[in-house]
Formats: sequence, C-alpha cells, structure tokens
Amino acid sequence: MKKIGFLLALIVCISSDALAQGAKNIKINEVMTGNDSSIVDEFGKREAWIELCNASFTTVNIRGMYITTDKSVLNKDLSAPQRQALMSQIPNGDERTVLTGHQHLLFYCNGNPKEGSLHITAKVSAGEPVWVALYDGNGIELIDSVSVPALAANQSYARKKDGSETWIVCDSANVTPGIANTPNINDKIARTKAEDPHGFAITILAMGTVFACLALLFVFFRVLGLVMDHINTTKKIANAYPLKPVTSTITTTAKIGAEVLDTTGKLMKDGLKLKGIDKKVYIAVIAMAIKQYEDDVHDVESGIISIKPKNTSWNAPKFNNQVKK
Repeated sequence: MKKIGFLLALIVCISSDALAQGAKNIKINEVMTGNDSSIVDEFGKREAWIELCNASFTTVNIRGMYITTDKSVLNKDLSAPQRQALMSQIPNGDERTVLTGHQHLLFYCNGNPKEGSLHITAKVSAGEPVWVALYDGNGIELIDSVSVPALAANQSYARKKDGSETWIVCDSANVTPGIANTPNINDKIARTKAEDPHGFAITILAMGTVFACLALLFVFFRVLGLVMDHINTTKKIANAYPLKPVTSTITTTAKIGAEVLDTTGKLMKDGLKLKGIDKKVYIAVIAMAIKQYEDDVHDVESGIISIKPKNTSWNAPKFNNQVKK
C-alpha cells in the first residue's frame, strides 16, 4: 500500500510539474491600447487587445487562466478568491483556447464577456500606460507580465521576437495581431491573416469563385444542350423526310432521259438515212427505257391526296332518280 501511495504521489508531482512547465510557455506577446484602424472583432468593432503566444512546440490548454490589468492583485495579503475577483478568467468551451505550438490568440479588452469567449473584463485606457499580467488557473502563480508604456493610436507594444525578452513599440505598419512578431510582414499568408483575421474576405472570395465557376458551367451546358437539341431535331427531320432517295430519283431519271434522248437521236438520224424508222426497233427502245425506269427509279410520293372534288352533270338529280327507278 505504501508503494502504491508513493507512486500516486510521484505521478501527481510529475503531472503538476509538466502542467506548470506548459503554462510557463504561454507569453504575453503584444498589446494594443488604442485601436482606431487595426484589427476588428467578430462584430466589426475595433477594441483594445492583448495577444498571447505559445512559445513552445507542444500544445497547451490555457482555459481557466486569468488575465488582469489591475496591479492590486500583487498584494500578497489577498487570498486566492480575492485575487481572482480582480481578474478576468479565460472561459471553457472554446476550442481556440487550446494553443498548439507557436500559436497566437487575441483577447479583446472591451469589458463585455457576453460578446464572446475572447472578450474579457480587463480594463485598458487608450493612450495611457497599463500593466498586463497572466496568472495560472489557481489565481496565485504569476506566469507572465509586462508594463506597457503610453502608446499612440494604432501602435502596439510587442516582443521583438515571439517569446524574447526584448520589447519594442511598433507603428501601425508593423503591428502583427494573431501572427508572429516581425518588423516587416513579407509572408503573404501572414499578411492575409493579419488583415483578415476572421476570414471574411477569404470566405467571400472563395464563394465568389465557386459561384462564378458554377455560372460558367451552367452557361456551357445550356449552350451544349441547345446544340444537341438542334442536332437531334435535324436528324429527326432527315429521317422523316429523306432527301437521298429523291436525289437518287432525279439523278437516275436525268441519266435515263439522257440515254433515251441519245438513243432516240441516233434512231432519228438512222431513220433519216433509211427514210423511215423500224417500228419494232422503236417499240423495243421504249420498252427498255420503261423497264429500266421501273427497276431503278421510284417516285417519292408525299401521301397527300391532291384530287379536289368537282361537280359535274353526272351529279344531276335526274340521273339519280333514274338510277333509283
């Protein structure tokens, strides 16, 4: 039993050390007290903000930690509950508060937590110096703190490099909310993330591209459908009213006619020489022409009766009466 108790105590101590070591990797990375033209929150408002950074390569859960701008929490006579009452706790229930290696997270200091889990009650006054501190979940252990000098509008106070001990004042062109602290942003992804932290522009661009492609596909298939309908209609008409037999009939008829004329012309010439045409030869030529026409050529009839009724004297009543008698 003593061995089991010893092992449990050892596991608890190791776990506590590991958690404490993970919490120490969370740093206050950048602070802006006067936001007039920098990043906006999910409601489109410009608020003062505090950026935390995970300076390690491991994942750290910061839920339950505290952020404060009230220096009175440094009073050692305060109990943990009294100190916690002066701080703003990072709430549970938001996946963004689990920071992966070198990840950044912004908290808006507007004093209204009802607007979201990243909105805290810590008070920041524009243009005035402020002290910012990060406490562990017990409300006693100080993880990190910084004294921010008075800043002009849209300036930030940031570490020269993520996790470094050197702090610098950054002008509006070098402010880096939500990304690594660098004086100049050359990375397109980092610049896009800084200018559009919530992804509204990327979302609109992506949706616009998708809808444009869908519109082009609709036009393409619509035109293709019309062309195919036209081709099918043409085929149906061609099958219903074939032109090839008619053409063949006309061609064959013309050929036979030419042959008959040629033969008749020869017979006439021979007849002039002989002073007459043999009747048997004439009949044989006509019979051959008719036979060839019946074998090779067929009239193409429309199937429509074109005979129109016409009244004649045979319809007179006197003839009808006679027939009846």
